Amino acid sequence: MKDVGDRPYSDAEKAARRIMEHARAFEPIQDGRIYIEKINYPMLYQDKATPAEYWAGLQHAIGKGWLEYHESGTFVRMLQPGKDLFA
Repeated sequence: MKDVGDRPYSDAEKAARRIMEHARAFEPIQDGRIYIEKINYPMLYQDKATPAEYWAGLQHAIGKGWLEYHESGTFVRMLQPGKDLFA
């Protein structure tokens, strides 16, 4: 068995900030919507985060008021505190 060391997104704050970077990279559509797959695909398949790390980061971003998660689960909206992260 090999020790892989610390995972980069095991900290929810780091995962949330990376999610916000992915959300910022996507041009929002109608009413500021960002389709959830536009942030979960790069996070899970390019950054190699686990689903648990991704979900913890997403919940952290929602809890901080950076993102608004739609009840359907299909999109999020970046809120002003989230936009201020990149100011």
